[in-house]
Amino acid sequence: MTATLPPPVTAVVGTTPPSRRPRTRGAVDSAGWLTYVALIATAVVFIVPFYYMIVAASRPMAEMNQQPPPILPGPDLWSNIVKAIEQQNIGLALVNSFIVSGIITLSTVLFCTLAGYAFAKMRFRGRNVLFAIALGTMMIPPSLGVVPLYSLMATLGLAGDLSSVILPTLVQCFGLFFMRQYLQDALPDELLEAARVDGATSLRTFWSIVLPIARPGMAVLGMLTFMTAWNDFFWPVIVLNSSNPTIQVALNNLGSGYVPDTSVIMAGTLVGTLPVIVVFLLLGRQIVGGIIAGAVKG
Repeated sequence: MTATLPPPVTAVVGTTPPSRRPRTRGAVDSAGWLTYVALIATAVVFIVPFYYMIVAASRPMAEMNQQPPPILPGPDLWSNIVKAIEQQNIGLALVNSFIVSGIITLSTVLFCTLAGYAFAKMRFRGRNVLFAIALGTMMIPPSLGVVPLYSLMATLGLAGDLSSVILPTLVQCFGLFFMRQYLQDALPDELLEAARVDGATSLRTFWSIVLPIARPGMAVLGMLTFMTAWNDFFWPVIVLNSSNPTIQVALNNLGSGYVPDTSVIMAGTLVGTLPVIVVFLLLGRQIVGGIIAGAVKG
């Protein structure tokens, strides 16, 4: 009686046991409970002030001064909004803020994308020096230029006009730096070389190759620029007057009196905050895509 031996085990070259297989690129770890706790805590920190603003805007000021204050919204939201509109021209202020923020955002995104592409991918004499000078302007506090800037606007006859708020911020150095860094990592040199081989002009290359790749970064820059221009208070309150205000200037004059009505102020603030939330909802996907594209390289 002969014993049969099992067939020899052959090792397959290039394979690893399932438990030891290396992780592939793009694999995502599942979030643990600590991650969810941190995310929930962060969300609460940001949501609670906005919720309290809604509560304060929907109740009389006397109720908000009680101890403890109410924690549920009341029935006076619309009436407080009407009072805010009656005290200040909130409608005109919203239109002015849309005009100012929209023009500044479009101009900053366009010119900073063009300049960022030039500094990131083009070779020309003095490129590094010019970029260093542009970054150096970010070190100067804006308050130092208020007096000469106001004198310039008064000489040009633009004081009190919206153009005096728009012109000084048509291009921002932060946008140049942001788009330069984004395009330097996201735009492959091989695509630009292929476009030159095909005979594409610089404008054609920018329109057909650079813009589609730069779109997520442009969305992030547009959102940040819009929020900055919408919330800008220091320069508009100096150069504009109450007859032609932006929303921040109008809110500054809201609830004025011996005892400011905090409910009316909160109602006006709520109206002034909603457009920013709408813009974020519209550009949210592009913003998240831009952040992911900037975080994942290679």
